[in-house]
Amino acid sequence: MAIPDTAEPQAVFRDDAGTLAVTLAGSWSADRAPRIETLVKEIAERVSRSARARLDLSAVERLDTLGAYVLNRVKYDRESAGAAVEIVSKRPEHGVLLAEIEIHDREQPVSSRQFRIVDILVRIGAAVVRFGRDMVAGSMFLGEVVVASASVVLGPRKFRGPSMVNQIELIAFNGAPIIMLISFLVGCIVAQQGIFQLQQFGATAFVVNLTGILILRELAVLLTSIMIAGRSGSAITAEIGSMKMREEVDALRVMGLDPIEVLVVPRILALVVSLPILTFISAMSGLTGAALVSWLYGGIGIDTFLARLQSVITWKHFFVGLVKAPFMAFVIGLIASMEGLAVKGSAESLGRQVTASVVKAIFMVIVVDALFAMFFSSIAM
Repeated sequence: MAIPDTAEPQAVFRDDAGTLAVTLAGSWSADRAPRIETLVKEIAERVSRSARARLDLSAVERLDTLGAYVLNRVKYDRESAGAAVEIVSKRPEHGVLLAEIEIHDREQPVSSRQFRIVDILVRIGAAVVRFGRDMVAGSMFLGEVVVASASVVLGPRKFRGPSMVNQIELIAFNGAPIIMLISFLVGCIVAQQGIFQLQQFGATAFVVNLTGILILRELAVLLTSIMIAGRSGSAITAEIGSMKMREEVDALRVMGLDPIEVLVVPRILALVVSLPILTFISAMSGLTGAALVSWLYGGIGIDTFLARLQSVITWKHFFVGLVKAPFMAFVIGLIASMEGLAVKGSAESLGRQVTASVVKAIFMVIVVDALFAMFFSSIAM
């Protein structure tokens, strides 16, 4: 003969003068979750058909947070629909637990005095404060990098040459194929659109001027900088951030080594060397794509394209594009290293800092390009 399980959650329903009275018994705890789930669905369904209900927990042997939570949700949902639901019990501990659950489960009402314009102003203010803090932190980090660079110059034995060569290989050698491909395609697109527009005025030949000046002065360095910020800048942040998580940066300090000299300076120098090289490669790839499309769509032969390019492009167009590259590389390396050293001890922090590194680097690259554009315009270059 099977022995009945007295701890099994139970619910007995009866009508008490128009009020649905539900007498609960058994153990309403997490170890009885499947049975509780079934009973709660039945209770919620029956209570939803009544304007008044009373849940009596006096016969409940054990009530934990799970049981109190699901019963409180039934009460809250029905009261939100306009019904009156009461939970009663002769045991004081039930009342204490239900009161605590009710306090933490109820949603906080939204204050009617909050206006959207206030929220917008608060967000703008917080963004301005974060920007100011980032600028201060960036200035301090720039000072540390300058001091470390000066220390390396005064003591060349501190310079990590192999590390810099390794970074140049990762940034310039490994990154060249994708930069060549993207620049070639962008050169093709710019030339094609230029030909389509200039044909309307019978000035197809001027596509050489358009693509040559645009690629050499702006597109090559901007495309290369943005791709390096996304590819190599994020890799530097992740690499230094991972070392920070594994406490390798602290270990360097314990050994008497400056992490800025060991980790940051070689990477920034590698970027400063690599970005002009990649910018030159990008410019040549873009011009190759433009020449090919000009031949296919505009009927401009390759020799004609080169001859016209030689006549309209002067050394200053080439110089204006190339001179920006080291400055953009320095900005990318500075931001990537700073965000890497800001990583805390979790993978979530690492992902957040890598994202911030890419976004800030691309933003600052565009800002630097705009500043150079104003500068060269002011000196008529």
